[in-house]
Amino acid sequence: MSKIKNVFISHHHADDEHVTKLTDLLKRKGFELRNSSIRAKPSNQARLDRGLVKDETIKRLLRMKMSWASTVVVLIGKDTHKRPWVDWEIRKANELGKRIVGVYTRGGTEADVPEALNDYESARVNWNSDSIIDAIEGKDSPFENPGGGVRQPIHEPSNSSC
Repeated sequence: MSKIKNVFISHHHADDEHVTKLTDLLKRKGFELRNSSIRAKPSNQARLDRGLVKDETIKRLLRMKMSWASTVVVLIGKDTHKRPWVDWEIRKANELGKRIVGVYTRGGTEADVPEALNDYESARVNWNSDSIIDAIEGKDSPFENPGGGVRQPIHEPSNSSC
């Protein structure tokens, strides 16, 4: 029987493929993610890129999508640390009392970690199904280095849960 978890996957638009890979990876372990994050269609992405959608509209939509999730998963890829919306989503997740789990994509490094993730994460793990599932479920709250091995969190993680 599949275990279902409602999540919001915060990611850089260029990492859309990793969202699908993550859900597929966990599905093979019987863990189904119902993702409420926004994955813009090309026509909508073009409108966003041209600044035709107000920031307040985007924030309202993100808040609604995020409030439904029990956990916010942050995909840490090559340019994640440069994305202001990812940083905003992490800060909003903290305000909403969500569990925040960082997941390194293949090739993700410490240099790619958004500043807010260091402040508010509950766990940070590598691209490994068992580690990701344990982190989402709050088991052992691991903090891993990108190449493997355990590390200490930069800040004490929050113990809040919904």
